[in-house]
Amino acid sequence: MPARIYQRPKNAMQSGKARTDEWVLEFEQSEARKPDPLMGWTGSGDTQAQVHLSFPTMEAAKAYAEKHGITARIHATPPKTLKLQAYADNFR
Repeated sequence: MPARIYQRPKNAMQSGKARTDEWVLEFEQSEARKPDPLMGWTGSGDTQAQVHLSFPTMEAAKAYAEKHGITARIHATPPKTLKLQAYADNFR
């Protein structure tokens, strides 16, 4: 079953960077989601899509996937660039 490994992104709603150093192994959906006729909720019988495993490093996540025969794609995080700007730059 295919999976993807990525680094947890920073929460956009808060300024903190908690848990951004963790790497997550997440399984991809194997079947399409379909709406429930009574409630209208979407769901599927795929229980692997609910599994999210977190690891301290990318190498640990990759080693886990190789050990258990999981084909995993690694999504590298883009480098963080800071835009340093002073208040005085507004008046130039």
